[in-house]
Amino acid sequence: MQKNSLNKKAKSQKNKSWSGRFSEPVAELVKKYTASVDFDKHLAEFDIQGSLAHARMLGVQGIISKKDVSAIEKGLKEILAEIQAGKFEWLLDLEDVHLNIEKRLTDKIGNAGKRLHTGRSRNDQVATDVRLWLRATTDGVLTGIHKLQTSILDLAELHVDTIMPGLTHLQVAQPVTFGHHLMAYFEMLKRDAERFADCRKRVNKLPLGAVALAGTSYPINREMVAKTLGFDGVCENSLDAVSDRDFAIEFTAASAVLMTHLSRFSEELILWSSPRFAFIEIADRFCTGSSIMPQKKNPDVPELVRGKTGRVNGHLVALLTLMKGQPLAYNKDNQEDKEPLFDTADTVLITLEIYADMLRGIAVNKANMRQAALEGFATATDLADYLVKKDMPFRDAHEVVAVVVKHAIKKGCDLSALSLAELQKFSELIQQDVYKVLTLEGSVASRNHIGGTAPTQVKKAIQRARKFIN
Repeated sequence: MQKNSLNKKAKSQKNKSWSGRFSEPVAELVKKYTASVDFDKHLAEFDIQGSLAHARMLGVQGIISKKDVSAIEKGLKEILAEIQAGKFEWLLDLEDVHLNIEKRLTDKIGNAGKRLHTGRSRNDQVATDVRLWLRATTDGVLTGIHKLQTSILDLAELHVDTIMPGLTHLQVAQPVTFGHHLMAYFEMLKRDAERFADCRKRVNKLPLGAVALAGTSYPINREMVAKTLGFDGVCENSLDAVSDRDFAIEFTAASAVLMTHLSRFSEELILWSSPRFAFIEIADRFCTGSSIMPQKKNPDVPELVRGKTGRVNGHLVALLTLMKGQPLAYNKDNQEDKEPLFDTADTVLITLEIYADMLRGIAVNKANMRQAALEGFATATDLADYLVKKDMPFRDAHEVVAVVVKHAIKKGCDLSALSLAELQKFSELIQQDVYKVLTLEGSVASRNHIGGTAPTQVKKAIQRARKFIN
C-alpha cells in the first residue's frame, strides 16, 4: 500500500481531540461512514493557509507565544511540502483533513502543535477552508469563461457575413449570420461571468473566529486574519458563519446555468454536424467512431457536455436538499456539501477548457448554411415589412405575404425567384425594389441596428465584446 494512500488499517488514535468523553472506540464501520478525509484532503493546502494566518494572529494577540508560532509555521510548511510531494500519510482514523494535519504537526513539534487549535473549531475551520478553495476555483472558472469567449469571438469574426437560417420551433424563420448566432452565446457567457463574479463577493467573507457557534472568550482579531487571507471582511454572526452554505449553493447554481448554456450550444453543434444539416465539421480530436459502423464520426464532446449538465443540475438539487431541514448551527450533514461542490467545479473547469479548444477546431460549410437559409421562405417577414413601409397595415401585409408564400410553395421556388409581375398580382404596392429585401444578403443587411444581424452590427458587437473582456 502506498504511503500517501488512506491507511485503513491504522490503529485507533488514543489522543483524538474528543476521545476523553467516550468509554469505547468508534466502530470500524462508523469510521468509514463518517470519515471525510478521502475527499476533503483536497482542501489541505487551504487548511494550512488558514492555520498559518490563525497562528500568527494568536501570536500577535499574545494568546500563544512567539516561539510556538515559529514552530507552528515551520511545521506547517514542512507538512505542506510533504503533501505537495505526495509523501503525506492520510489516516482514516483521523477522520478529516484537519485532524490529519494537526496530528502530524503535533508529532513534529510537540505541544506547540496542540496550541494551534486555540480559539477555533473544526466548524469555522472547514467553512474557512472551503471558502478559500472556492474563491480560487471561482477565479479559475472566470478565466475559463474568458478563454471560451475569446474562441467564440475569433470564430464569429470569421463569419460576420456567413448567412444561415435563424430558427424558431426548429423551423426556418429568418436569415441571420453565423457570426451573429455565435455572439448570442457570448452574451450568455457574459452573464455567467457576472454571476460568478457576484458570487465571489459573498464567498470572500471570513468565518474563522466563529469557533463552534458562539465565538470565543480569547481576545482574537478576526479582521487581522481576514486581511492576511485576502478576505473582504468577516461573517458577522457566529451562528450563521459556521452553518451557512449559501456560497456553495450559489456557486453550483451559477454552474448549472453556465452548463445549461453550453448544453444548448452543444445541441446545436450536434445538429449542425449531422449529415442532415452539414453546417459544420468538428475536428477529429473531439470525436470518436463506432465499434461496428466504420463510417461514423460521433460528436462525443458536445454530447457529454449535454449529459454532464444533468449531473451539475443534480448537484444543485442535492445541496438545496441538504440544507433545507437543518436547524442552526453546524450539523454533520454539512460534510455532504463537499463532494457535489468539488465535482461541480471539476466538471465546469474541464468543460470550459475543452469547449474553448473545440471551437478553434470547427470547420464551417458556408454553402450548406446559405442553401438551408433559402429553404422555408426565410425572407417572408422582409416582404411584409416592405409592404408596411409602402403604407399597408401590418396585419394586411401579413395576410398578403401568406398568400404569396402559398403560391411559391405550389410553384416550388423561393420568393426571390418570383417575377415582379407575379408578385404584383398580390399587391400593386410591390415594385422592382422589392428584390433588395427578398435576397438573403438584403435581409440581413436591413437589420442594421444594435443587436441586429447586419454584418456591420456584428462587427461592432465583436469589437465591443473584445473591449469588454480585455
